[in-house]
Amino acid sequence: MKNLEAKFRLLNHAEAQARAAALGYVRRAILNQRDTFFRVANGKLKLREENGGAVMIFYRRRNGESGPLMISDYEIVPVADPARMLRILEDSLGAIAVVEKVRILMTRDNVRLHLDRVANLGQFGEIEAVIADGDDPERSRGAVDEILATLGVGHADLIDVSYFELLAKP
Repeated sequence: MKNLEAKFRLLNHAEAQARAAALGYVRRAILNQRDTFFRVANGKLKLREENGGAVMIFYRRRNGESGPLMISDYEIVPVADPARMLRILEDSLGAIAVVEKVRILMTRDNVRLHLDRVANLGQFGEIEAVIADGDDPERSRGAVDEILATLGVGHADLIDVSYFELLAKP
């Protein structure tokens, strides 16, 4: 799978929800997430524990791409025993960070809007346009640009690192 994504600081989640709803975004869930990131040779690997379930997520930027609006390739696999998986991965790879957040999930078509309250970091927004296999990611760029503009997010507001990397900054 792949997605076109953008992350940004967003201080007023209530206003963002109202603006997104006016565009047709629908609030789907409130998710309590705990992401544990592990040392890997390339890309990023995390165990996401969420509302009683868990998945492993591996992702990497396409062609080493970096920047605030980029394409990621990713895989998600359900985990039946998250406590055991966490122990095995910590013992074998080593955990490098834990990120805890409360996420409001809103969707419209193939675009997911995340309104995140990240522990020890603050409030953020994240957009992910899920790209079907064989589809051109550029076909979703208009929808991403539309929600960014509606939320008042400019290019200078975009963040090009993960939450755990922001937490590691002095």
